[in-house]
Amino acid sequence: MSVIGQQIRKYRMAKGITQEQLGELVGVTTQAVSKWERGGTPDAELLPALSRVLSVSIDTLFGLGEENLALAVARRINTMPDDEAYPFAFNICWAMQCAMMHDVLVPERLTDEYISSMTYNDKKIDFFAKIMRDEGMCVSRLTYDMNCFFLMKEPKDGIKNCIADVETLTKVFTAFADKDNLSILFYMYTRLNTPLSSSLISKNTSLSIPKVEQCMEVLSEANLVEKSVIETADGEMYSYMFVNENVVIPLLIYADEISRTEYLCDWAFSRTKPLIK
Repeated sequence: MSVIGQQIRKYRMAKGITQEQLGELVGVTTQAVSKWERGGTPDAELLPALSRVLSVSIDTLFGLGEENLALAVARRINTMPDDEAYPFAFNICWAMQCAMMHDVLVPERLTDEYISSMTYNDKKIDFFAKIMRDEGMCVSRLTYDMNCFFLMKEPKDGIKNCIADVETLTKVFTAFADKDNLSILFYMYTRLNTPLSSSLISKNTSLSIPKVEQCMEVLSEANLVEKSVIETADGEMYSYMFVNENVVIPLLIYADEISRTEYLCDWAFSRTKPLIK
């Protein structure tokens, strides 16, 4: 069997399509596909169609440059400046979302123009794509000013053993449920890695110093701020810095999604197992 025949058979089977289906998609007979896979070579003008249908490059069809895809993407992103890397990485994520929903991948769907053009009743509106399967879940949010992506591979024994107990979760969500705590967090997030005193927080949130210190105890217990003691000429004082903001910000974004009543959503739901065993 020729290299190209091996590659056509390999990627056809990976796609889960028959020789007959591949032939129909590229405009040839089943016999022609069978001939390729037994050692023949397709005409050059068919290579772009084969590349598109099998979702591989023409080089890959000839067995060239068949590098691990994840590694190739990582190397590409590694060479980019951050202002290019983040949009590029998100487009990769969105392409994965479309593919896992078994959607038709067309170049236009993978552009900023496509995302920014999403409207409902002539006004811009958030678009969510959601996958819920036994193997895991995946969610993308696309708007003209907010793009985010979440992918979870289902743990072997389910997610229950991977999340905190009810008591710990209650402590965290109780901290977020208090509007004074949220006011403090929002103010602290306007400052970058800066220890803040109770008096400064009080001044910028209109909360009394005793109230700020009360809130800080709750936020410290929930592991949302870090409390430190500073020695001054007037004695000890406390300073606070935010921590775990890398998970708090996504939590706030998804809380915003939960609160919404109007948005567009593309669902792919085939889950048969309960979310938590």
